[in-house]
Parts: sequence; structure tokens; C-alpha cells
Amino acid sequence: MNIYQIAEIASWLFLFYGIIISLGYSFAAIFSFLEIRDYKRKHNFQAEFTLLQSSSLPSISVLAPAYNEEANVVENVRSLLTLNYPSYEIVIINDGSKDGTLQQLIETFDLEEKDFKYYQFISTQKVRAVYKSRNKAYKNLKIIDKENGGKADALNTGINLCDHEITCCIDVDCILESDALMKLVKPFLNNTKKVIASGGIIRVANSCIIEDGRIIDVKLPDTFLARAQIIEYFRAFLMGRMAWSRLDGLLLISGAFGMFDKETVIKVGGYNPDTVGEDMELLVRMRRKMREEKISYNVGFVPDPLCWTEVPQKWHILHRQRNRWTRGTAETLWIHRKMLFNPKYKVLGMLSTPYWLFFEWLAPLIEFLGILYVIYLLIFSNLNPLVYLIFFAVVYSFAILFSITALFFEEFSFQQYKKPKYIIKLIGTILIEPLVYHPFIMWASVKGNWDLYKGKKNWGTMQRTGLGNPQKKK
Repeated sequence: MNIYQIAEIASWLFLFYGIIISLGYSFAAIFSFLEIRDYKRKHNFQAEFTLLQSSSLPSISVLAPAYNEEANVVENVRSLLTLNYPSYEIVIINDGSKDGTLQQLIETFDLEEKDFKYYQFISTQKVRAVYKSRNKAYKNLKIIDKENGGKADALNTGINLCDHEITCCIDVDCILESDALMKLVKPFLNNTKKVIASGGIIRVANSCIIEDGRIIDVKLPDTFLARAQIIEYFRAFLMGRMAWSRLDGLLLISGAFGMFDKETVIKVGGYNPDTVGEDMELLVRMRRKMREEKISYNVGFVPDPLCWTEVPQKWHILHRQRNRWTRGTAETLWIHRKMLFNPKYKVLGMLSTPYWLFFEWLAPLIEFLGILYVIYLLIFSNLNPLVYLIFFAVVYSFAILFSITALFFEEFSFQQYKKPKYIIKLIGTILIEPLVYHPFIMWASVKGNWDLYKGKKNWGTMQRTGLGNPQKKK
């Protein structure tokens, strides 16, 4: 077989891969639209108000690990204290912060150290102290100070020490909608199957106006990088996870905001501290356990913008984040490789894990190889540049169409960005994103795979600017 035959085979393989992934995105858009439509039909504000008055709602423990979060921690705890839910506790786990995170909490919320005893269901680093507030207004606030062990270890500590059977795990830098717990707990209520987890939609809080821990005015970020991530979140949540939820094949609930059945979490051993993708790995392990024990269960997904988070504003910080996400995905797929193409796990084994393998983890690698292949053809073969430009235009147009569809779904459903100038800016971002942002994300993923090969395990520093108001509201 000569070099020309190899090149021809490679061309057909790349074409076949591109067609399959395009079909996958198209079907995801259809399923997501159906899910959004059904949700809008069923959504009933009066039913939510009645539910809020109910005394039978389960109590919830909100767990938020914090490491060097002094920029946001006070504002975000205030946000958590204003949640509209009848019975919940807030558990902040200070994971050995080196900055003033703990001291800010102690001073702001008038904390004092309390004696504590607990059963260590899950092995964790040592707990140094537990704090409660002297102020009765903060009676549902608990602060745990522990030795550093990473996010997974901090969450496991919170699970050991929390009081309630439903845990809501969040990033402490997030801002929750006031009715977030009310909406996220719905899948746990009146369900004929055991509900092991529930997730919701995450939105970008950069540039939004925040007062007393609440988003009072949604603003579009000024920077291209933040706007590109908004479009990416639209695609991921409105056209990705909603489709997988409809197919009962969801493998990931965002670590920024997810609700879990505490008993099941403890049963599978809690979060895995040996992976940087602990949120995805936990859900896959929980689903795998339930399937292996032949227990009928459900994973809920609420298509409402319930949680707002700060996204990276600098390219090098974004690179670290996406590098870690890639390594976490690869580690999870390797740990649970037994599920791949295994009919025993039904949708998870025959559809979800193969999709994540070929179109999430391998996609950036295949795309990178494809770019190198096209460069080779342009230099060393008689590839007609016009043919290449036509092919590029088709791929670029599909990427634009997919993102425009995601933006349409946002406007059709929740309309967080109501001003016409915001829509115009988002469309402008969509036109540039495939040429600038996407190649950068692809490279971060390729580098993540290389770092995984070299054995890199650390998270990398995630510096935050804080979610303080960028400007005074006029």
C-alpha cells in the first residue's frame, strides 16, 4: 500500500467521522427541542408556590468546598443564606486555604468553634474544627476547617458531617437562583423510581450586577472570551445534556451545582480523590452500581438556569481548566471501560460511553490530526485549494448553524439576554468563535491528553477575579 492509497483511506475516514458527529449534533438538537417544549408545557408557577408551603419537603444539605476563595466566599455565602426553601443547611468546607477565606467567614458571620463528633463513612483528611454562628440569623450555617485534600476530599468531608439525606454539592463561587433548591429537588419527589441525582443548567455570571448575593441584572460580558463561553454553555446544556437526559444517558452533572442521594453516594464510596474529573466519575459510578445491582433508578435534569458561575477571563486560566476537564474525562472512561459497548448497561453502555469516547475525548485529537493531514495535502499533494475552501466553508457553516440553534433555544426557553444589542453581540461572537476560541480549546484538550500521558494529576491554579459588581447600576 503506497502513500497515496493511505491518504485516500484517511480522507474517507475523516469524512465518515465528520458525517457521524454532525448527525449526532443534529439528533441532539431535535431531542433537546422536544425536552424544552415538554418542560415549558409542564412548568407551573402555582404548583411551585404550593410545593413551597408543603411540610413534607425533604431537608437538604448544601455542600460548598472552598480553597483560597476569599474573593467570593462572603458574597456567595450570603447568596446561599437567601435561598427560598423551608429546610436546608449550608456546609462550607474550608480545604486548608492559604489565604483569608476562613478568617473572612469567622469575622463576617460571627463564628465560634463547636465540639463535634461524626462517623467517617468516607475516609478523608483530618478535620481541624467545626464552626457555627452566634447569630441566630445564620443558624443553618456550618463551617468545616480541614487539612487540604482537594475538592473531592472536601466534599466527602461535607458528606460525613452534614445532617440531611439529600446533598446539594456546589462550587462556592457560584450564585444560585432563589428557587434553585425548589426546582432541583423536584425529580426526588413523587418518583416511582429511586432518584440518585439531579442537575440543572449553569450560566455565566461575569459582568452581571449582584447585590446581597443575588443576580439582580443579567449583563453580557464585555470580553470575547467570556461571551464565547456563554455560547459554549448554551450548546453544552441546552443542546447536549438535555438531549442525554431525554435518552436517560446522562453521564455528567456539573460539579458547580448538583443534587445527590447521600445514601447512594456513601454506598459507592463518595467522590474519588484520585481523579481530576470527580463530578463525572461519581455519577458514572453511581449509575453503574445501580445497574449492576438491578435497582430501578432515575437521574433528573431540570432545564432551568439555576446556577450562575464565574468563568475564566484569561486565556491561560481557561487553558488549565480545559486541560483538566480533558484529563478527567479520560480518567473516568478508563476507570469504567467495562461499560463500553456492554449491553448489560443498556443506553449507558451502548450509546453514552461510546459517544463520550469517540466524540468528546477523542474529538480534539482527531481534529488536530485532521488539521495536520490537510496541511500535508496542501504542501505535498495536488489537493485543489478551491476544494479545501469549499469543504472548510461547509464545516464552518455547520458550526455557525449549531451555535445559532443553541442561541435560538435560549431565546425560546429562558431569555436571559433580553436586549437586542446582546443578541447582536452574541451572534458576532458565534461568527468568530470557530476561528479563534474553538482552536484554542482543541489545543488545550490535546495538551491535556499529553499531560495525562505524562502522569500529571494536579488541578492547576484557578485564579478568580471575584463576582463583585463591575459597575454601579444606573
